[in-house]
Amino acid sequence: MDEWWQITLCIGVGLIEGVRLSNVDFSDFSHLRWEHFPHDADMGIRGFGPTPAKAFEQAALAMTAVIADLGLVRLEKEIEIELEAPKLDLLFIDWINALVFEMADRRMVFGAFNVDIGNGRLKGRAFGETISRERHAPAVEVKGATFTELAVVEDRPGLWRAQCVIDV
Repeated sequence: MDEWWQITLCIGVGLIEGVRLSNVDFSDFSHLRWEHFPHDADMGIRGFGPTPAKAFEQAALAMTAVIADLGLVRLEKEIEIELEAPKLDLLFIDWINALVFEMADRRMVFGAFNVDIGNGRLKGRAFGETISRERHAPAVEVKGATFTELAVVEDRPGLWRAQCVIDV
């Protein structure tokens, strides 16, 4: 039986809420985190993880945290995203822009992500709910990811960083 467990994990400065325990690798959360970095009138997002996929997930959390408090997002709906690109950095930009499109098109906010990457393909899932101006109090509207400060690199063995500047 596949049970649903609601848990909250504080990871660095990031937050993940309502993940399936069967999908979580508890062996090393020390590399999972996200952060923002300033950039003129826009905002930089950065995700860290033991794999590019985990770094993409964390960067998506950073992007969503620019909009709303992640702790307020209910994980009621699941959206699937499939992408293909010849390089990891282009796949990352496509991932963030696909999330921005889905949030705008579906009027949603996301609070958790699951990404698998292989052979230039990304299969991702975003979990969230319809946005509520009253409850979520969105701070800004993200217009899209830019190539400014774009990087998907392995900073050291087992620590990947995915980052870019988002237009807000």
